[in-house]
Amino acid sequence: MNRIRTKVLSIAGFDPSAGAGVLADIKTFESHKVYGFGVVSSLTVQNEKEFLSNQWIPVDAILQQIDVLLKEHKVEFVKIGLVESYDVLLKLTEALKGYNPKIKIIWDPVIKASAGFTFHEDQNQEKISKACSALHMITPNWQEIQFLVPEKDPMEAGKYLSRFCNVYLKGGHNSKDEARDYLFSMDGKVFPFKPKTIVEYPKHGSGCVLSSALTANLSKGYPLIKACIRAKDYITKFLASNQTLLGNHKG
Repeated sequence: MNRIRTKVLSIAGFDPSAGAGVLADIKTFESHKVYGFGVVSSLTVQNEKEFLSNQWIPVDAILQQIDVLLKEHKVEFVKIGLVESYDVLLKLTEALKGYNPKIKIIWDPVIKASAGFTFHEDQNQEKISKACSALHMITPNWQEIQFLVPEKDPMEAGKYLSRFCNVYLKGGHNSKDEARDYLFSMDGKVFPFKPKTIVEYPKHGSGCVLSSALTANLSKGYPLIKACIRAKDYITKFLASNQTLLGNHKG
């Protein structure tokens, strides 16, 4: 008898190249043998090399997509990617917890596309701290965490944000050591994660893949640190999968 899979949800942008956004999340979920639902928060016109435009999906339409899924299926872990604003993020977290008060939400704060398009300029600290308080984890890279907490260096910013939720700081865009990631847990501890081997090529959507791998592993019952280790191993293999900007997913 085939085992019924854990169900997880991605709320993210639609990327026609499937390298990033909701399509990349679904591929990552499938590789981890969890069943992925997808809700679209924006329609982008892009490929792995260029970004042409973005059209936001109205929040009511996002909520309708969520409703048709969660009134039928129990979901305990949700990954959120590209959203229009902190206000929209808060509306989504509030709605999700209306279906399941114990639901755990992981947010990958997409500030800028890999091709250079900037989505957000709002650095309101009150909104950021309020949004993080509704999350289980946030997964910024070094540039993103500097945007979220501009008055602190990335490591101090990670410690600061961990007052509100767990923080997985991705090493991407850290010129000193791009391969090293850090977990700042809500109990005040800091854990570094470095791959066993470093054979990596830049990939479009690597941040999406890492955060959805984390979500998948948490949904399968792995403790926080173990889920981070497994997600780090997965993204390392993804980055080494070929020399193009579009990576291969392997189960």
